[in-house]
Amino acid sequence: MTDFSTAGYLTMDLLRFTTAGSVDDGKSTLIGRLLYDSKSIFEDQYEAIKATSEKRGEEYVNLALLTDGLRAEREQGITIDVAYRYFATPKRKFIIADTPGHIQYTRNMVTGASTANAAIILIDARKGVIEQTMRHTYIASLLRIPHVIVCVNKMDLVEFKEEVFEKIKNDYQAFATKLEINDVHFLPISALKGDNVVDASKNMDWYKGNTLMYLLENIQIANDINHSDARFPVQYVIRPMSSEHHDYRGYAGRIAGGVFKKGDDVTVLPSGHTSKIKSIDLLDTSLEEAFAPMSVTLTLENEIDISRGDMIVKTDNQAETTQDFEVMICWLAEKQLQLNGKYALKHTSKDVRCVIKDIQYKVNVNTLEQIADDKTINLNDIARISIKTTAPIAIDKYSKNRNTGSIILIDEATNVTVGAGMII
Repeated sequence: MTDFSTAGYLTMDLLRFTTAGSVDDGKSTLIGRLLYDSKSIFEDQYEAIKATSEKRGEEYVNLALLTDGLRAEREQGITIDVAYRYFATPKRKFIIADTPGHIQYTRNMVTGASTANAAIILIDARKGVIEQTMRHTYIASLLRIPHVIVCVNKMDLVEFKEEVFEKIKNDYQAFATKLEINDVHFLPISALKGDNVVDASKNMDWYKGNTLMYLLENIQIANDINHSDARFPVQYVIRPMSSEHHDYRGYAGRIAGGVFKKGDDVTVLPSGHTSKIKSIDLLDTSLEEAFAPMSVTLTLENEIDISRGDMIVKTDNQAETTQDFEVMICWLAEKQLQLNGKYALKHTSKDVRCVIKDIQYKVNVNTLEQIADDKTINLNDIARISIKTTAPIAIDKYSKNRNTGSIILIDEATNVTVGAGMII
């Protein structure tokens, strides 16, 4: 098991990545290989899956068992829920979301990928680019995942042929050019054998690129956060009411974008009241500036009526305040989306109610076709809808800021989260 000093571990970069692919493309095996070859599992864990593999009559140690935690998954050999795994190397910490391949688990992929910096999309070298590859790529594009790594897996079953890899690469690029994906990497791998996962393959000397682990450790994620548009959703108003801090009024929250400095002219949305930043507090210290995704407390020079759900922005760079907007929604519930239905809506720290005004079209995620005449939105469907809220909220486009551009819808009767939306 990898060992790190506490101080160094706490200051390391964190990369969140998701895996997606068709059933039996080897997602769980790949993650197991990453964990095993990077020495991120305990010896007794390895012995346990070795014993299970032998009991099942398998010829090799099935590393997929490290992530297939649900009993039904182990029995079927597939992933049906989002399995999260955590590991670290000397360079970076990682959170992996192993998401399902079946079309009926589209909502699970959306959930697992919503906070990811990178997506690993697996393609079976024998099958090439298929409909599920297109669907997963579309969802990665829809969720604005900044980095996509296409792993052509099971190269050992096609005799490690370069021409097989190149054909799949060309087919994928022809499809991906229709979508908004900025950074794509292609790797030929064998998760089962370990080729190009952590160690470079001796079977594919024609491949001159990096291994998967090298890419994961070195992908630049600092620029994935919007540092241009300062956004601070207020989560809590701090009033100590003590003799030491009798007049203290601070606004606590997590910066959702941009940089705030002492003395900045700011506006509070949706009220429009203006002030200046008096201090930026963090525990017992005061900072000159703070940036996303830091959690801090801001104090202002003026006493303004601010509460949870309000957003502090720079006066010269404001979010849009509106009650009417459109979203791409992924429907997460068994119960259909109701046109003119009323739902609770959460946006950053803001809670409002809303009504679904219009269903513009549903997306066929396999072909990207827009279906305008079908207004029935069921579980796992993705659609463009129009929403009206009961109170103004401060929003950005999802393409501009994933934090201030996303919402969730909640069924008020059951308190179940029924939709995840990206503001257009």
